[in-house]
Amino acid sequence: MPSYRLSIGYRLFTIGNMAFLTLLALTCLFPLIHVFSVSLSSAQAVSAGAVKLWPVEFSTASYEAALAKKEFLQAFWITIQRSVIGTSTSMILMILLAYPLSKDNRQFRFRTVYAWYFVFTMIFGGGLIPTYVVVKSTGLIDSIWALIIPSAIIVFNVVVLLNFFRNLPKELEESAKLDGANHWTILWRIYVPVSLPALATVLLLTVIWHWNSWFDGLIYMNQPRHYPLQTYLQTTIVSKDLSEMSAQEAEKYLRVSIRTGRAAQIFIAALPILLAYPFLQRFFVKGMIIGSVKE
Repeated sequence: MPSYRLSIGYRLFTIGNMAFLTLLALTCLFPLIHVFSVSLSSAQAVSAGAVKLWPVEFSTASYEAALAKKEFLQAFWITIQRSVIGTSTSMILMILLAYPLSKDNRQFRFRTVYAWYFVFTMIFGGGLIPTYVVVKSTGLIDSIWALIIPSAIIVFNVVVLLNFFRNLPKELEESAKLDGANHWTILWRIYVPVSLPALATVLLLTVIWHWNSWFDGLIYMNQPRHYPLQTYLQTTIVSKDLSEMSAQEAEKYLRVSIRTGRAAQIFIAALPILLAYPFLQRFFVKGMIIGSVKE
């Protein structure tokens, strides 16, 4: 048995802390549960305000209506393409950038100058109009590459990676050099495999960035058929002009209701991230705290 006993004050603090964090977690979870319940309820129950945290008069009509919309499915597919291509491009570029910046000035001359060059872009940006002019001048308007190239390198993620690389044992690189390995081999055969927690963290942040981004689609896409999912939702759900709806759309909305249709589309849009996050959570947590404890 231990030679000490926890004080009553410590026990009360622990219980209060756990109760507070549980309440905070439930507060964050309740809106999502409510949206899900609304999406599975009938239009009449939602209009009457009877839906709280459980579906009333269970109905899947909202999901059927959402999945039957060609525009919604097309925007969903564009977002999937953007997330896959954009995340792959960003990860490769950020790894290639973080590796040399993780070296000291003896190995990479003017390393500090280059590092501050990129950090400067985190503090000062070119502005919306100059960025739009550059994108338009390069012919990327109405192209999926307009959603990928301008945000291909997220400097914050680069900083996370280079700090992780700097904390790796130097002996790994030195032993590889003794065996004749060059920097390319060291990066992809040593640094990347042992940096999975940091890479998973950056991967998750990058995927979420591409999946949730909507403003760039609004300014770089002239045709609504090129909108990514979040831009489509913003234009059709947040600022939808009901007077412009066709007779067929109006009839469908009368059966589904505006609120249930919105809730269904919002939940479908959030579902991929909700499904992916549990599988990356352990890497994400480890990547965020790595290096804080020295052995």
